[in-house]
Amino acid sequence: MSDAFGNGADNAAAADVLHLAEVTVLGVGNVILRDEGFGVRVAEYLDSHYDWPDTVQIVDGGTLGIELTQYVTGTKKLLVIDSINGHAAPGTVFRFENDAVMAHFQDKLSAHEVGIQDVLALLTVTGHKIPDVVVIGAQPYDLEAGVELSSGMQAILPRIVKQALKELRAWGIEPEPRANAETLNFTVVHEELTRGCAED
Repeated sequence: MSDAFGNGADNAAAADVLHLAEVTVLGVGNVILRDEGFGVRVAEYLDSHYDWPDTVQIVDGGTLGIELTQYVTGTKKLLVIDSINGHAAPGTVFRFENDAVMAHFQDKLSAHEVGIQDVLALLTVTGHKIPDVVVIGAQPYDLEAGVELSSGMQAILPRIVKQALKELRAWGIEPEPRANAETLNFTVVHEELTRGCAED
């Protein structure tokens, strides 16, 4: 029997447990608390507006905690997109990488960030540390109940998308823009949780 990392299993069995991808783009947040779901909305945009190589998975991590382990174990490069509590003016954009990421998660905005911190710590102590981790995002404007991003956060979204693409290009990933991509509706919660993983 294999463990959560696929140890003790052959490659086929491990593939059933893990969602293996060289590069993972992970959008996190609670989409029913308006701007808290910013990372998920950016991931939805990236998923719907670009065609990605097979080495990349776009994951809507929502408010998952330790369950995210199955999506990021084995990935070599992880880009996390999130609302970020930097004690700054709303709309302030942030970027952290590698060692600074764990320092960021010490000052948590919400419970899902506890989960990410736990996942990264678990992978480190079990010998599965992700070599390259970058977190990008922005200080939220509005954390009241509701599924629509604030107008301020909607205005920032293109900037974060551009930053995400820049980070991915630095890792050798160049997605193809999708022709006639549909405009995202920020007033609804999308059912599909992951690209390339939902059918598993």
